[in-house]
Amino acid sequence: MNHQTVKLQPGLYFVATPIGSARDITLRALDVLASADVIAAEDTRSMKKLLEIHGVPLNGRHVLSYHDHSGESTRGKLLAHLEAGKSVAYASEAGTPLIADPGYHLSLAAAEAGHLVTSAPGPSAIITALSLSGLPTDSFFFAGFLPNAKKARQTALEAVRDVPGTLVFYESPKRVTAMVADAAEVLGGGRKAAVARELTKKFEEVLRGSLDELAVDLPGRTIKGEIVVLIDRQRGEAASDDDVEAALKDALETLSVRDASDAIAKAYGINRRKVYQLALKLQKAS
Repeated sequence: MNHQTVKLQPGLYFVATPIGSARDITLRALDVLASADVIAAEDTRSMKKLLEIHGVPLNGRHVLSYHDHSGESTRGKLLAHLEAGKSVAYASEAGTPLIADPGYHLSLAAAEAGHLVTSAPGPSAIITALSLSGLPTDSFFFAGFLPNAKKARQTALEAVRDVPGTLVFYESPKRVTAMVADAAEVLGGGRKAAVARELTKKFEEVLRGSLDELAVDLPGRTIKGEIVVLIDRQRGEAASDDDVEAALKDALETLSVRDASDAIAKAYGINRRKVYQLALKLQKAS
């Protein structure tokens, strides 16, 4: 038996659940699920199956359904349990609640009412995909799902073109080929990218290459499962040493050495340590 029954403070507990392998759940998450007065879930069947796999008894508790279409009445029931001094555990179907999953309005309402809101952290497809992508992880931007329609999707991609970090998207297997082709057109086919699917599952796969290469490769594949698409930040043309030094001088007028170095390194896609050393020299010379 991996879980313990513990005394939980009254409050709302967001519980991260596995995105694939059931064994990825944390021991603390099992403790919360075993101990909470009330369990709510985006998908009650998935939750009951997870509890059964790990031998966590319901002991007469019902698993309440709460998702994006539940409405205020269901949220009101959960808030009433909090008002009554109970502990409420909530989990989305897979991964971390609120991250492209339900929970935001419940979290906000509970916090505004003065209740404890906390989390038993764990699996996240975003973080897992970043760690496997081969792309920079120092800064990233999660954009969720792009629009279905081509024109709207291209507009959304244009809006994040200059974000100084790795772009992360969730995508459907039915649309990923079109999405990558649009990204190559809008963002530039030379950008490095990765398509990760079925993370932590039996058929886990990560495809890496430029957007142009992936746009050519994907149409010939049968793609199934949950998908994360990651795209490298915009990389400008190779800047001359004079350009970098001039930009750094300007940045040092308003920023600290550390912040100026970070900003210029990201803007030009160059090594931060080298920029930092140059910034120190410029500061001493001034």
